[in-house]
Amino acid sequence: MITKLRELYSYRELLFMIVIRDIKVRYKQSLMGFFWAVLMPMLIVLAGIMVRYVYAVASHNPLNATDFATIAIRSVPWAFLVSSIRFSCQSLTGGNHSLVTKVYFPKEILPIASVLSQLFDLFIASIVLLLLMIATKTGLNFQTVWIVPLLGILILLALGIGLLVSAGNLFFRDVRYIVEIFLTFAIFFTPVFYDVSMFGEQGRWLLLNPVAPLMEGFSSIVRDQTPNWWWVAYSLAFGALLGVLAYSLFKKLEPAFAESI
Repeated sequence: MITKLRELYSYRELLFMIVIRDIKVRYKQSLMGFFWAVLMPMLIVLAGIMVRYVYAVASHNPLNATDFATIAIRSVPWAFLVSSIRFSCQSLTGGNHSLVTKVYFPKEILPIASVLSQLFDLFIASIVLLLLMIATKTGLNFQTVWIVPLLGILILLALGIGLLVSAGNLFFRDVRYIVEIFLTFAIFFTPVFYDVSMFGEQGRWLLLNPVAPLMEGFSSIVRDQTPNWWWVAYSLAFGALLGVLAYSLFKKLEPAFAESI
C-alpha cells in the first residue's frame, strides 16, 4: 500500500488539475454562479428550522438563537458530505469514461478529486456562515478551533465512502440509485435537524453512526462546549479503518475497470 500511495503522490499535479476542472465545469455557464454553493446548505437549514419549530411547538420549548446556529453549523458540513458522495459515485463513469479506459494513472484520483472539489463549495458556504455568526454574535468562541479536526475526520469519511461507491457504481450502475435513496433518508438517522440529547439514554445508539459524533461536535462548538473526545475518537478510528479498507478494495478492483466500464 505504501508503494501505491507514493505513486498517488507522484500524480498530485494531475489530481490538482482534475479538481480545478471539476470546479470550473460545475460553474461554467451557470446563471446562479457561486450561489449554488450556499443554496443546498440554506435549504437544509430551512428544513431543519421547520422540523425544530414543529418540535418546539409540541414540546412547548421555544426556539432560540443557539438552536438556529446549531442547525446552520451542522447543515454546511452535511451538505459537503452529501455532495461528495453523490459526485464521487459517478466519478469513474460519465464524463471520465475515456480517462478510465485510455489513459494510465491511479484511478482513485477521480473519486478523490470529486471529494476535494467540494471543498470549494464548503469554503464559500463556511464564509457565509461565519459572516452570519459574526452578525448575530452567536457561536464564536474558543471551541471554534475544533472545527478543523472535525472537518478533517468528515473529509476522511467522505473519501472512504467515495472510493467504495465509485468502484461499486462502475460494476453495477444501479449503485448510484441506491446511493441517492440512502442520502435521502440518512439525514433522519444523523443529528443534523435534532440533538442526540432529545432521545435521552437511547440517543447513544444514534452515535454509532460515525458521522453523528461529528455533527454533535459542531453543535457543541456553538454552545461553547468541548466535543466528546471519545466519540470523536470513534469517528476518527472508523474513518481511518474505512479509508484503508476502501482504498485496498479499490486498488484490488482497479485492473478490471477498463473492461467493465
